[in-house]
Amino acid sequence: MSTRALKAKPKRQKTRIEDIRRVELIDAAHRIFLREGLKGLTTTKICAEAGMSQGILTYYFRDKEEVLFEMVRMNNRVLADAIVANLRMATNGWERLIGLIDGNFPAAHYDRPTARAWISLYAEAAHNERYARLIRPYYRRLRSNIAAILKPVMAVAEIDHFVRGFAAMIDGLWLRRGHSETDMWLNEAKLLLVEYAERMLGAEVLARLKAG
Repeated sequence: MSTRALKAKPKRQKTRIEDIRRVELIDAAHRIFLREGLKGLTTTKICAEAGMSQGILTYYFRDKEEVLFEMVRMNNRVLADAIVANLRMATNGWERLIGLIDGNFPAAHYDRPTARAWISLYAEAAHNERYARLIRPYYRRLRSNIAAILKPVMAVAEIDHFVRGFAAMIDGLWLRRGHSETDMWLNEAKLLLVEYAERMLGAEVLARLKAG
C-alpha cells in the first residue's frame, strides 16, 4: 500500500465518525424537541441526551440553532420522501392529491406532543427571521406539488387561492391536534382536508383529475 493511501484512510475514518456524531446530536435534539418544544432545546440538554460531554456540540455545530436547522431539514426530508413515494404510486391527479394529504399527516407522528413541539417552532418563527427561514421551504414545496397536480385543470390564480386555503387547513388541523381538549383524530383530520379539496375544486375539476 502506498504512503498516500495510508494517509487517506484516517481521513475517511474521521469523516465517518463526524457524520455519526452529528446524526446522534440531531437525533438527541429531536427527542428533546418533541418532549419539551423549542424552549426546552438547550445545548446542555442536547449533549446530555446524546450522552456526550459539554462542548462536543460546538465542535460539530456552530451553535444549537444550527442543530435545530439540521433537525428541521431532516424532518422535511423524511416528509418529502414519504410524499414522493405516495405520488409515484398514484395513477391520476386526484390520487396524487390524496397522497399529498396522507404525506402531511403521517400516522406515526400525528400525536399531541409532536403537534405541540412544531407549534412552538411556528410561534417563534413569527418574530424570529432565522426560524422563519426554516419553515418557508415546506410551503414552497407544498405549492410546487399542488401546482404540478392542478396545472392541467386549473388557472394559476385559482391554484394559488386553493394552495393558500389548503396550507391553512393543514396548519389549523395540526394546531387543533396540539391544543384541543378533544383529540382531533387522524382520519377525521384527513377527511376534513379531503372535503375541503372536493368543495373548492368542484365537480368538473374533480372529474378531470380522476380521469388522468
